[in-house]
Amino acid sequence: MKLVKDIHSKSTKNSNVSDKEAEEAVIKILEWMGEDPSREGLIETPKRVVKAFKEYFKGYNEDPKTILNKTFGDVDGYDDMVIQKNISVQSHCEHHMAPIIGVAHVAYIPNKRVVGLSKLARVVEVFSKRLQTQERLTMQIAKTLMSALDAKGVAVSIDSTHQCMTMRGIKKEQATTVTNYYLGSFKDDLSYQNRYLRFISK
Repeated sequence: MKLVKDIHSKSTKNSNVSDKEAEEAVIKILEWMGEDPSREGLIETPKRVVKAFKEYFKGYNEDPKTILNKTFGDVDGYDDMVIQKNISVQSHCEHHMAPIIGVAHVAYIPNKRVVGLSKLARVVEVFSKRLQTQERLTMQIAKTLMSALDAKGVAVSIDSTHQCMTMRGIKKEQATTVTNYYLGSFKDDLSYQNRYLRFISK
C-alpha cells in the first residue's frame, strides 16, 4: 500500500522501461487481439500508442506543488472564496485504463495571498494525467491546494462519465459520477459550502 500511496503523492518516472520495450508490449497486445502488427495500417501503431500514452500519463513527471509556488499578495485584502468552474477533466481509471471524461469545479478561500487562475486548472491537469479513481483525484486536488496555498478552505467537485461502465460491463451510457471534497472553512461552515454549491450549479 505504501508504494501505491507514494506513486500518487509525487511525480515519478520509470526510466527502467524504454520506448522500444513499451512498443514491443503493444505489439504483443495486438497479436493477442488477433491482429497482424505487420500489416500496413498497424506498422506505426505501437509508436503512436507509446507517444499517446506519454501525453495521457504525463502527470507522473510533474509536481503539482511547484505549480503553486508563485502567489500574489496585492489583492487589497480579498478574503472571500475564489471559484473556477468547468475545468475539463480527461483521465483514465486505474482498473481498466478506460477514459474518465468530465469537469471539475475548484474553490479556495485565500489566506492573504492568491494564485494565478491558470494554476488551479494546471493542478487538476497534473493529477488527471495519471491512472486514477475519481475519489482519489478529488481528494488529491483539494489537499494539494490546501497545503500549497495555506488556504483557509478548499472545495473540489468532479462530475464525470467513466467509460469502464459506459462502454463495457454494465453499459449504462447516461450514468455520471459526482464526488466532492471539502477542507477548512468549506467543511466546518455550511454557509460557505452552500454558497459554493449554488455558484457551481448555476
